Amino acid sequence: MPGPRYPKSPTSGRPASGATRRSALGLLLGTPLLSACTGVQQSLSQFSNPFSSSSQPAPAGPPQQATTAGTGGVKVGLILPLSAAGNAGLAAQSMRNAAEMALAEFQNPNVQLLIKDDNGTPQGAQGGAQQAVDEGAEIILGPLFAQSVPAVAQVARTRGIPVMAFSTDASIAGRGVFLLSFLPESDVNRIVEYSASIGKRSFAALLPDNAYGNVVEAAFKAAVPRRGGRVVAFEKYSGDRATPARNVAQALGSADALFIADDGDSVVAVADALTAAGANLRNIQLLGTGLWDNPRVYASQALQGGLYAAPDPAGFRAFSGRYRTKYGAEPVRTATLAYDAVALVAALARTQGTTRFSQDVLTNPSGFAGIDGLFRFRADGTNERGLAVMKVTTGGGVAVAGSPKSFGA
Repeated sequence: MPGPRYPKSPTSGRPASGATRRSALGLLLGTPLLSACTGVQQSLSQFSNPFSSSSQPAPAGPPQQATTAGTGGVKVGLILPLSAAGNAGLAAQSMRNAAEMALAEFQNPNVQLLIKDDNGTPQGAQGGAQQAVDEGAEIILGPLFAQSVPAVAQVARTRGIPVMAFSTDASIAGRGVFLLSFLPESDVNRIVEYSASIGKRSFAALLPDNAYGNVVEAAFKAAVPRRGGRVVAFEKYSGDRATPARNVAQALGSADALFIADDGDSVVAVADALTAAGANLRNIQLLGTGLWDNPRVYASQALQGGLYAAPDPAGFRAFSGRYRTKYGAEPVRTATLAYDAVALVAALARTQGTTRFSQDVLTNPSGFAGIDGLFRFRADGTNERGLAVMKVTTGGGVAVAGSPKSFGA
C-alpha cells in the first residue's frame, strides 16, 4: 500500500496546551476512570501484522548519531531503526517525532531520552542498548523488530532493567520484556466477546496459512468456547482460496458468524471466493480484526456491515492533528506507541518513586490510558487493550461499541 507523507525534519516544539498536558497526564497509574485524550496515513494493518513489524529490512547507510531529548534526571533508552531501508526507517523517524512530542506535551517531565539508531539489525540494537545502559538508562523503549528484541533484552537483563518493545511477536515477551504493540490476540478476544454478547454462538472461520493466521487461530479457538460458543467450520488457505472457501461456504448454514482475519486486499479476495462458492454473505455476521481498517475493505460491497475490533479512531485523529501542527506531515499509525511509551515513563517517573519501572508497577491491573485507549501489561510481557468494535461502511469504520472505560478482573 502507499506509504504516508513523512516530516522532512523536526520543528521546534511549542508550549503544550492544557488539553495536551492533560492527555499525557492521563497515563497516570491506577486511576479508576482513565482518560485519553484522515489524511494520508499508514494503515494499522501494516505494523500490527507480524510480517511487517517483525520482518527484518535491509539496512541502509550508516547508523545515525545518538542524540538526546529532554533534560530530566530519569534516563530512558529509545531504540529505533532510524537508518533502516524504506518504510521501516520512515516509520522510525515518525515514532521518534512522536516520542519527542510526548515530552513536549508532558508538563515538566523528569525524563531524558537517549535515542539510539539500531540500523535495522539485531547487532545495532544490542550496541544501542549497551550504550543506553552504560549512560544510565533505567528502562529501554523499543526496538521495533522482533529479531532485535532478544539482543536488547540480553543487555537489559544484565542490569536488571525492563524493556518496553514495539514488536507484535508475542513469543519474545517475558522476563522483563513487555510489548507495547497491537497484538492480534486482543482483536480476536474483543470481537468474539462482542459477538457472543449479541447472541452469536456458532462460528465459522477462514484464516491465512501463515504466522499471523497461526496466532489468530490459537486465540480464536480459545476465545470461542470461553464465551460459550462453538466452531462449526474452520479452514486455512495459502495460494488457493477457492477450495477452503467452498468448504466454509457449504457449512455456513449451521453458523451465525464468519470470522476472516487477513489484510485488506486478502479479505476482499476471500469474500469474493466465498461469493463465487455460493455463499450469501448478507445472511451471516462477518467478523474481522484490526487489519480490516483498510480502504479496500470499506469499498467492498460484500463486506458491508462486517464487524472488527480496533482502537477507537478518535484518539488517533486527535493525535494526528497535533502531530501535523508540529511536524507538517502525517504520522505513521504506530507513532502512537512511541508517544504512549514516553508519556507512560514520564508519568511513572513523576508518581512512583524508586519503584517506577518495577514489575509490580508496570503490571498494575488497572492499566493505563493512552492515545489508542486502555492498555495493561500482563505478567508474561504481553498486553491487553481496551478496543472498540467497528462496523464496515462505505465511508469507513463506524463504532458500534466503544472502548471500555476500565478493565475487568
